[in-house]
Amino acid sequence: MTALAFAVLAAPLQADLLVGLGPLGDLSLLPRLRTGYKIGAVTSYDRTEGNDDGFSGKYSFVAKEGDDLVLADLKGPGCITRIHTPTPTMDKLEFFFDGEAAPRVSMPYRHYFDGEHAPFLRPLVDIAGGGCMSYVPMFYAKSCKVVLRAPRTQFYDINFVQFPAGTAVTTFDPRAVPAEEMKRASQTLGRVGLASEGGTKIPVKATVLPGKATTVFQTKKGGRIKGFALQPASSFVGKGRDVQIRITWDGEASPSILMPVGDFFGFAWGRPAMRSAVLGTVGDTLYCNFPMPYARSAKIELVSTRTDGAGFPVTGEVVVDDRPLGKDEGRFYAHWNRENPTTPGRPFTWLERSGRGHIVGLSLQAQDQEPGLPVFFEGDDKTIVDGIEAVHGTGSEDFFNGGWYALPGRWERMFSLPLSGCLGYYDYLGRTGGFRFLLNDAYTFEKGIVQTIEHGPEKNQVPTDYVGVAYYYADSPPHGTRTVASPEARRVVDPKTVVYAANWAMPIATFGLSGCTVKRGDVPVGNGGVRVLSLRSSGANGFVDSHFGLRADVPVAGRYRVSIDAVRNSEGGTVRLSNGTRFIGEAVDFYAATAAEAKGVLMGEFDADEGENVVYFQMVGKHAESKAFGLDLGYVRFERITP
Repeated sequence: MTALAFAVLAAPLQADLLVGLGPLGDLSLLPRLRTGYKIGAVTSYDRTEGNDDGFSGKYSFVAKEGDDLVLADLKGPGCITRIHTPTPTMDKLEFFFDGEAAPRVSMPYRHYFDGEHAPFLRPLVDIAGGGCMSYVPMFYAKSCKVVLRAPRTQFYDINFVQFPAGTAVTTFDPRAVPAEEMKRASQTLGRVGLASEGGTKIPVKATVLPGKATTVFQTKKGGRIKGFALQPASSFVGKGRDVQIRITWDGEASPSILMPVGDFFGFAWGRPAMRSAVLGTVGDTLYCNFPMPYARSAKIELVSTRTDGAGFPVTGEVVVDDRPLGKDEGRFYAHWNRENPTTPGRPFTWLERSGRGHIVGLSLQAQDQEPGLPVFFEGDDKTIVDGIEAVHGTGSEDFFNGGWYALPGRWERMFSLPLSGCLGYYDYLGRTGGFRFLLNDAYTFEKGIVQTIEHGPEKNQVPTDYVGVAYYYADSPPHGTRTVASPEARRVVDPKTVVYAANWAMPIATFGLSGCTVKRGDVPVGNGGVRVLSLRSSGANGFVDSHFGLRADVPVAGRYRVSIDAVRNSEGGTVRLSNGTRFIGEAVDFYAATAAEAKGVLMGEFDADEGENVVYFQMVGKHAESKAFGLDLGYVRFERITP
């Protein structure tokens, strides 16, 4: 760690601005409404509405200074609230404040995110899921210019807030960051589970019955919920999304929150997935740390739309205090929306509403109509504030602080950070999703907001199943009446076919014990090549046949037909499918004197359990003229036959 010292300032840094370390360390500030704040972002998005959001670097700067790039040139008073990039380098990144000739911060681009260079320390910065992010607030009284000492860069997002003219701002000094505020922010962001410090704990003990609404908390006097927890989380697991959470403030005609319990707490396709600092599941407990003030009354209900069963018990606690809704505060709302399928030519809408408030969180479960690489995640997020486009992002996983879906070690599995994460990545099902909470970088609006995200690289042309939740504060309830969505509108839709790209990143459980090699690359076919997973073997080794095993995760139990796309060539062997104890198909010969693609080759059928199943492609022999015991495999398909 570099030796930049901390100096405790005489007064909290910009605490009255509701931006900076304050809301990162003190969630009670979140309901406070902002006046005159203008959010914005400088990003590398393709100005032609294409998909070159950083690939070529054409749009990855706002100006050039000799051989250097100006990434942002912001006017104050303001604050940089978030920096994200999936493509950092070791080139110097410098920040010039208030027209100063020398940068106040200058170090390699990547060092802003690695957590080893104060004050850019975890958990305010991190590298995960293919993305690099920083939430260290950087205030400027007059201006801030961000310069990269390099002739080229790629993807980036810099979010900022501009304050009303005349707002008093203390310009960022990396050697004078308030130690206590940094400590509080680190403690808050480092927490998982219910934050129950202070307040009164009201126990929850109830039984949720089929077809009934069950009240788990109710009060008829003003106050605020500081947080609440419910268990067991496992009782809400399921693809039916058939238990709703309904929260009503101050006797409003329509509930402020009405959506599947799991989706509110960050489930993905019916299973727990989120473990953030403010919301999620830890162990078998659901928790929410969003402060929720109310003026006169509050009611939390669980509404079951199940039609049978004996019901289930729910326990937990609600942490409250007696401070009612303040004049400068908004009530907490959450909006659930599903578009299945999304509309061609139009982005998915997370939230559209009028009034005054600010978005503090967004989550998305996204599923293609066909398994495969989630190209729908090339879509950009867009934020229209008070009728003007304020933010135009660079891609869906970038919005969630990630990058490079499908690549090993990047956006290719579930993970949670304090403010963002991946809800899951399953290209064999065509699914992925993410979440992001906006505390320091809340999206403020005074007249209205439209928050959308595209589905597809260009023009929203990939039809998908999108389920989104927007968490926000507002000065008035949303228009219209909220009702429980129909079972068909809620239920998770599982694909009938599961497709593994063996030539890319198929999960291999095991292969051969000796004399066996596995590699990925191109094999010649005609005048070109086909990318495959290649198995080569010297033959049986006395223990088991040469083989490789595939871990197949199927979403629904049933009987599945297994077929493959492969290449027949002069090194092809004879392959038979098994479940480890018995063969489940006939032997198939993949020898051919002239290489040719073989698509849809039936390998067998088997009864699969929901979840992980292992099937084995076993080398049982070879053609007399074959040069090797080989298999060049492109894709593996599991097609559900029953139920």
